[in-house]
Amino acid sequence: MTENIFKLELKSINFAYPAKDEREDFTLTVDYFSPGQCTVIMGENGSGKTTLGKLAAGLLRPDSGCVLYNGQDIAEWKLGEIGKQAGYLFQEPARQIFAPTPIEEIALPLELRGISKEEAQKLAWDVLRQFELDDIAENTSYMLSRGEKQRLAIAAAMVMKPKFFVLDEPTTGLDKRRRDILSETLKSLMEKGLTILLISHDKEFASSLNADVCYMDEGRFVDG
Repeated sequence: MTENIFKLELKSINFAYPAKDEREDFTLTVDYFSPGQCTVIMGENGSGKTTLGKLAAGLLRPDSGCVLYNGQDIAEWKLGEIGKQAGYLFQEPARQIFAPTPIEEIALPLELRGISKEEAQKLAWDVLRQFELDDIAENTSYMLSRGEKQRLAIAAAMVMKPKFFVLDEPTTGLDKRRRDILSETLKSLMEKGLTILLISHDKEFASSLNADVCYMDEGRFVDG
């Protein structure tokens, strides 16, 4: 494991949605999610799993408590700063695909980070091949199948080399062979220090990652 380790801590987190007919309240204290390891959050729908993931990735801000990246409170960070540390995969991958083609979806963000166009294209093709998307690299993004969009969204997040990655139900739409490919890719990244928070009902996939499993109910961790 490299020295480029990422430590995530959630301290006395409290969050509530302001909807009139439904509230999701919870208070959590997590010392840290282990660097280079995968922690899986399981539980019934509405138990708070996705909310926890969004709080951890800085997409939601807690009402009280704090989220720490390597000991630093991210409350005042801009999303761009958080994005250099954390990646996030939504349950619905179409929500995070913006470019007209898969190759542009991967390459353009790299260019915006200052990587030359030539190098960005090379890196993009490499990751598209890794996720078996190179044969549709120049197809229209919105015409892709759900499984293809899922793989593209994961590939786009991976190429940015986040130190911390939240994946919300990443195996939806993937067949067994492609779940195995994703598992091997994540394990390779974990060996380099990537911290993963996985939200999933897929126990077999969680087992393939040798993940620590936590269960949530009504916004709190409970015994499984």
